[in-house]
Amino acid sequence: MSDLPFTLDQLRILKAIASEGSFKRAADSLYVSQPAVSLQVQNLERQLDVPLFDRGGRRAQLTEAGHLLLNYGEKILTLCQETCRALEDLQNLQGGSLIIGASQTTGTYLLPRMIGMFRQQYPDVAVQLHVHSTRRTSWSVANGQIDLAIIGGEISPELQDTLEIIPYAEDELALILPPLHPLARTEVIQKDDLYRLQFIALDSQSTIRKVIDQVLARCGIETRRLKIEMELNSIEAIKNAVQAGLGASFVSISAIEKELQMGMLHRAKIDGVVVKRMLSVIINPNRYRSKAAEAFCREILPKFTNQPVAFERKQSPYPEPQNLRAMLQASNPNRLTPDLD
Repeated sequence: MSDLPFTLDQLRILKAIASEGSFKRAADSLYVSQPAVSLQVQNLERQLDVPLFDRGGRRAQLTEAGHLLLNYGEKILTLCQETCRALEDLQNLQGGSLIIGASQTTGTYLLPRMIGMFRQQYPDVAVQLHVHSTRRTSWSVANGQIDLAIIGGEISPELQDTLEIIPYAEDELALILPPLHPLARTEVIQKDDLYRLQFIALDSQSTIRKVIDQVLARCGIETRRLKIEMELNSIEAIKNAVQAGLGASFVSISAIEKELQMGMLHRAKIDGVVVKRMLSVIINPNRYRSKAAEAFCREILPKFTNQPVAFERKQSPYPEPQNLRAMLQASNPNRLTPDLD
């Protein structure tokens, strides 16, 4: 291994610089000095005999070779983390970690209950919950940064063959009204009543809003006819606005259980219409699956649905090692990178 032209520390530094955008912020995030970071980058460039950063701008910009090294470096660091976790698994869940991803609604209202139940059974396992858009979450699963995720949106077509997607449970989107709204006294409202209501919705560019609009359209509700009087940036803000009498909204039933029990919101039923979406569990079957992830799938997920959750195992897709220095000098970067917008 003496001829390997980089160290794991150098790969970590490269990743930190690319993430933070500057040598100084990267040094701060790694709790080392900026001269130490600069020296490691200089040594790495000398060992590889290629420049990794374009030093002409104010922000640290990777060169073509830098992008390629970062692409492979992230895979190497991920495999190192998987190795450590596999070794931790030898202790039979007396330690280790579990990283779960979720889209906004499931991450806010469903996953905390699941994690609480899991922690009662396995208090020594460190659990992390990453809540982002469906797109960003699914890319994180594909890249091995998250063990498994529960999402409510659609998976990007380019990830369909990479991820294993298991339909998990139906999530009903309930129409909520202020308790004193005139329609709150009606047992069942008609679909045409929707077009006379004032609606509060999430921002039109948000993933959840797009999913809700798609589901409503599939149920025969003409979303363009809904009067959107206000757009807010969170489900909690929408619930508070509805409670204050500012309008109606469609939200996940899991987000309003407490408010319904306390009479703070009214759930209106629509004649002949039940608005539902499918939640899915996603994993990357080509990544190492820890005992903690296996236990979560086996013992926790089935308690929140009526169907079992089982995944297949596949062989590792990683190719045999090649001459990295030659690849850096001759190849173009082809990164598996999400669009975070």
